[in-house]
Amino acid sequence: MIEARYHDSVNVLQALTAPEACAPFDRAEWYALLADTGLTPLIAIASDAENAAALALIADGGHITPLRNWYSFTWRQLAPESAAGDRLLEAIARQLKTRGHRVTLEPVPGEDGSADRLARAFRAAGWQVRQEPCDTNHILDVAGRSFAEYWETRPGPLRTTLKRKAKKVETQVFTRFDYEAWDAYETIYAASWKPAEDQPAMLRAFAQAEGEAGRLRLGIARAEGLAVAAQCWTVENGVAYIHKLAHLESHKPLSAGTTLSAALFQHVIDTDKVNLVDFGTGDQGYKADWMEAVRPRFRIDCLDPAQPKAWAPLTKRMLRALARGPAHG
Repeated sequence: MIEARYHDSVNVLQALTAPEACAPFDRAEWYALLADTGLTPLIAIASDAENAAALALIADGGHITPLRNWYSFTWRQLAPESAAGDRLLEAIARQLKTRGHRVTLEPVPGEDGSADRLARAFRAAGWQVRQEPCDTNHILDVAGRSFAEYWETRPGPLRTTLKRKAKKVETQVFTRFDYEAWDAYETIYAASWKPAEDQPAMLRAFAQAEGEAGRLRLGIARAEGLAVAAQCWTVENGVAYIHKLAHLESHKPLSAGTTLSAALFQHVIDTDKVNLVDFGTGDQGYKADWMEAVRPRFRIDCLDPAQPKAWAPLTKRMLRALARGPAHG
């Protein structure tokens, strides 16, 4: 027998098994940080005698969405990779009809089967599902190369920039949280071209926890003693994640960001021996200079045709589909 239930605390996620290739955004600790920002969790859980599955969500006026913010590269189910796990996800999807008329899940990865798996579960539970790409994820498959071998394949202008500018700045990579270095990061970010941080306290708490676990890779570049560029990476399960990067516009001619990126790539490839570098979401042009492949991130939009609130968006979806022709989902 399958039991489905809800919780408003992320603490229940501690007992669940994270996906095999666990990313920072799959852990209960990550969801706890999100809850601490003021988000109200809706944790949907289904279990049988041997297994449990969960979706970490929030609800607003009958529209259910993932428990996430802009720091999250991905969002996906927390469920065993098995037929039993699929049944539990379907049970959650069916039960969610009692909490809302619409469920929109994003950005869900496709390479591990999560997008298709969630779409199947919601379809089987009677939702009308549309699955479509919503973002891109630039990655580097290291494929056993050394940093020197990888660097030989980079675009000529990028290699020339590093050769000309590398001696103008000094770089340092911290593998533990350093208060002075993090203060420098926050100062640089605040003065950079980047938009204001949404939840800087959350990012700091995350960096501190990752530092304690030995997963943090915090890079600082200095010119004549002044911190002019900073980057926050983490390393986990053979993957390096590039979370944040910034440089001072006032020192842009130094190309300190390029020099610092090269130092961090060298560290994670030659020292950490990662298999993959993940540049998060977004299709910024500069990412293609460093990365070699692009993966889609999916939106899975589910509407319950039995609920009147879903009829208007269902009609709009059908009209768009007619205008565009056949579409996946």
